[in-house]
Amino acid sequence: MRQRLLREGANELTYEIRGIVKKAVEIEKLGQPIFWENIGDPIQKNKKIPGWIKDIVVKLAQQDDTYSYCHSKGVFSTREFLAKLNNRRGGVQISADDILFFNGLGDAIGKLYQYLIPTSRIIGPSPAYSTHSSAEAAHANTHPLTYKLNPDVNWYPDMEDLYMKVRYNPNIVGILIINPDNPTGMVYPRYILDRFVEIAREFNLFLICDEIYLNVTYNEVTSHALAEYIQEVPGISLKGISKELPWPGSRCGWMEFYNRQVKPEFDKLCTTLENAKMIEVSSTKLPQLAIPLVMSDPRYPEYIRQQNQSIGERSLMIKEILSPVRGIKFNETNGAFYNTIIFEDGVLNFHQYLKIDNPGIRSIVEGWVNENLVQFDQRFVYYLLGAKGVCVVPISSFWSNLLGFRVTLLEEDTQKLQETFTRIRDGLVEYLGSA
Repeated sequence: MRQRLLREGANELTYEIRGIVKKAVEIEKLGQPIFWENIGDPIQKNKKIPGWIKDIVVKLAQQDDTYSYCHSKGVFSTREFLAKLNNRRGGVQISADDILFFNGLGDAIGKLYQYLIPTSRIIGPSPAYSTHSSAEAAHANTHPLTYKLNPDVNWYPDMEDLYMKVRYNPNIVGILIINPDNPTGMVYPRYILDRFVEIAREFNLFLICDEIYLNVTYNEVTSHALAEYIQEVPGISLKGISKELPWPGSRCGWMEFYNRQVKPEFDKLCTTLENAKMIEVSSTKLPQLAIPLVMSDPRYPEYIRQQNQSIGERSLMIKEILSPVRGIKFNETNGAFYNTIIFEDGVLNFHQYLKIDNPGIRSIVEGWVNENLVQFDQRFVYYLLGAKGVCVVPISSFWSNLLGFRVTLLEEDTQKLQETFTRIRDGLVEYLGSA
């Protein structure tokens, strides 16, 4: 081409959660049934949406005005409903004007980082959710900035690590919190969340909190919303319905702006995001219309309670199967629907393998594991895929120097759940003992 087309940050746009699917499909074509543990789609894992929610969506689809544009910021009545929902928490109070809809949180995250100047950095957790880390790195034309989550302390953030990185990097303008966390499944206690606010206040930063799993908690644990603890610090909450209802195919997410008038530069960022949405005209209308009708229905609280109880029960089943395995670090989860399992230091090497009977599959897997720059946890993931047919995601692909893999807690079929995690357990035992 006459000129170079791509900026340096384009190299950071990776999404192994989907990328591993290409390899799994290749294996599947050779006759290996696949147990999909790579992505958080409850519908794919046999989740059934109740008839009363479907009835609401069907009725909306029969109304002519559902097919028109909505306000660029989102359906006003829905934004008004969500503002009241937030304000009942008793923290920062907002209005409908402080809410901005997008076509899913992926769209919102991309827009958020797109309009920051490249030298303005957002520091986020590691292991990092790929959509955030890739977008932040792409906007900055370099690797993402991260603070550590500690698998030896319930996956809680290393607040000293965060503090020192913020203190000595004046380019950091904001801190990303994911709570409940993806990929670890942890819910942060209030004292940790308050410390985020203290650091933001000391260094004049704003906070971003991805709260897509805010109401997905279990095992007698509840989460704290950003609005409850942010006080006077400016911030943005990222929310949606893809995981809670769940309706991932709706592509419906929104931002809530807190204390936007406190800092002029932060207010400019919020205004820019609003203007960017106006250029696109509006986000998808149907799911926005459904939100207040579903969430205000008297059946909704019990539906969410039962849904979370089921996830909690599955988390305990997975704990019973995997936690006795030697050579891994297993943390019981209490939020979102993931678990990240880490290998103990020194237990992995280049001589480990799993027996694969199918010669075609064995040849493909051996080709993958012998590629340059393949991480130790990727080797395990590839062998697990080829030998046991289970598709998980290596944790090194979440911008982490830890080695492990992420699974979901979503399989509604109890028998299939048992089989999937028994396969993972057997794979771990064989692999760690194969060297």
